[in-house]
Amino acid sequence: MSTHYESLQQSAAYLEGFGLEAPLVLGAKDIWPRKPGFFIRHVPGAAAPALTADAAQSSPQADGDALALPPEVALPQRSLCVGQFGLVPAWVKSASDAKLRSTKLVNARHETVTTSNNFRDAWLSGQRCIVPMMAFFEDDFRPGKAVPTRISRIDGKPMGAAGVWCRWVGAGDEEIISFTLLTVNANSHALMHRYQNPGAEKRMPVILSEGAYDAYLSARPEKAKEFMRPFAAERLRANPW
Repeated sequence: MSTHYESLQQSAAYLEGFGLEAPLVLGAKDIWPRKPGFFIRHVPGAAAPALTADAAQSSPQADGDALALPPEVALPQRSLCVGQFGLVPAWVKSASDAKLRSTKLVNARHETVTTSNNFRDAWLSGQRCIVPMMAFFEDDFRPGKAVPTRISRIDGKPMGAAGVWCRWVGAGDEEIISFTLLTVNANSHALMHRYQNPGAEKRMPVILSEGAYDAYLSARPEKAKEFMRPFAAERLRANPW
């Protein structure tokens, strides 16, 4: 599972990589489950995000550094939002249940995203998102112990990982905005087959090509699945962290 990724720490990377103004506060570099991070969603005709940082920051689930959005952070088709890493499905009954479930829902298998009770509603409702990151991390067990390894693009550019997001509303209008990363099988991937637990299925986040961002965000659910494929191994590099 990809439970740790590195956020963008240079403001210019948001504009160059995603055509968006950077957030006022870039936030923590290392994003773990239940920590706040940024994601991009599709809002046709919107000039500013409908979701605000307050929804994530006011929640007891959103531990870590506070994040703030600039007054306008969107082009007509994209909106930059902030939420908790680790999905909280809309049907969860309480904040305590949300806390328990979200740490286990940082990844969604693309093969079952349309059938899983945890992710199905968000996917079929078109609540897809792109998670900006500079790298993600996996453990290398080949030395005999787990060695955290940083996986990034070989050209040093930011990556846009496919995901889905959700808004949970509890008692007293308590609200949690959250997101998860979609993953694909990587057993035969030239790079990623080396990592994660020996004998277990290998998985990797769905890294989208830059030209596919808007198409992924706006496609019909059945067409969006066509973007679920591994990123080319020759365009990635891995370094012990």
